[in-house]
Amino acid sequence: MITVAVITLSDKGSKGERKDESGLIIADMLKELAEVKYYDVLPDEKDLIKEKLLQYVNKVDLILTTGGTGLSPRDVTPEATRDVIEREVPGIAEAMRIEGLKKTRKSMLSRAVAGVKGQTLIINLPGSPKAVRENLKVILDVIPHAVEKIKGSTEECAR
Repeated sequence: MITVAVITLSDKGSKGERKDESGLIIADMLKELAEVKYYDVLPDEKDLIKEKLLQYVNKVDLILTTGGTGLSPRDVTPEATRDVIEREVPGIAEAMRIEGLKKTRKSMLSRAVAGVKGQTLIINLPGSPKAVRENLKVILDVIPHAVEKIKGSTEECAR
């Protein structure tokens, strides 16, 4: 079973002013595939995000963030993620944006990033519950294979 940390980035959520629906949706969608070992709600502060990402690297197989991927001045999740990852996996974010464009043109405004640090895959998801569900659905079936490869599996990819 894949181990996961879910990190919600929300100024209001971190103050208890807003319920975190997106993090709960992630946990629900992963229940057949993974075990959520850690769950946090943090403000949109780049240094705090980086610190939390680094705290979970190599403790879990997958870190999923939700929120902070848009264009507002406080949206700093992609920058924090890029500061942490060693290798970017652009196809994951591209797939989410492509699928999102089928529903809304605003999907092109997502700055979500995916990448690897050590043996942990880190993926940024949007903040809205609807968008989280739609984006995670697009990538859910490739996560197990990605995790296997990151951990050193030499099994052939072609079938």
